[in-house]
Amino acid sequence: MSTLAVVEEILRETAVPMSVREIVERAGARLPSKSKTPDTVVARDLSMDIKRKADGSLFCRTSPGRYTLRTLAGVGASLSDGATMLRSAAPTPSMSALPQRKPAAAAPSAPRTRDSDVQGGGFAG
Repeated sequence: MSTLAVVEEILRETAVPMSVREIVERAGARLPSKSKTPDTVVARDLSMDIKRKADGSLFCRTSPGRYTLRTLAGVGASLSDGATMLRSAAPTPSMSALPQRKPAAAAPSAPRTRDSDVQGGGFAG
């Protein structure tokens, strides 16, 4: 059973958004990975699945580090003909819907001075 299949099973059982750590703790030995950092493996697999499949992914991110099944989040429900419609429930905002921060402006560089460049730099007194 793949990592994502185990995650899907756990999210179906709980029906609430969960953190990666909660998912890993619930999965226990069911996870196929023998990694020393199973949290990283699960987070990577979920992120890559969401990135690659976009709206076709079974999973969605409800907030940073928290995931649920797309159908449980109310983001989209499949019709019998395969089309997708939005449910009446308010969809959970995605990371792309958050306001973007502007990059910090670089501080202006001060001209360099050497001790020999400074004139009259002694103490007055």
